[in-house]
Amino acid sequence: MNTEHTPPQGPQDALEVTLPTALELCQLGLATLIDIRQNFEIEMKGAIPGAVHIPIFEVKLLLGHTLTEDEQDILDAGQPKDIDVQTFFSMINRLHHRSDHLLLCICNSGRRSLTAASLLRSLGYPKSLSVAGGFQAWKKLQAPTAATAAQQPVPGIGS
Repeated sequence: MNTEHTPPQGPQDALEVTLPTALELCQLGLATLIDIRQNFEIEMKGAIPGAVHIPIFEVKLLLGHTLTEDEQDILDAGQPKDIDVQTFFSMINRLHHRSDHLLLCICNSGRRSLTAASLLRSLGYPKSLSVAGGFQAWKKLQAPTAATAAQQPVPGIGS
């Protein structure tokens, strides 16, 4: 019997993927990153290059879901994106073009993207996952890359 200590997996663990794994899957063409943040969040904090923007709270309303008070507050804080049910399903179906193509939801911190991944799964997209840590993790991952690039000599200058 294996006596190694393995943390129990909860339902959240089955829905999450790490950011480095998500980025690698996207690079390999096996997944698409879906930024579910609201427009104003992307304008304030920045966009993730290559991510498709589908604001989840607006989608929930389109599908007849009731928003929590916090979700409604976030939705009310910005200008809604012009999206309808047909546009939403067309976008998702195009992204999910192959049965093995993953839909990787990313939000600011990784909490709302769990809800988005669950919602997509309930709509018949079983290979939907949440990116752990969200945009905050992506920003942290970019910081060392930018610092390293800043330390590298620029070709032709000072040589």
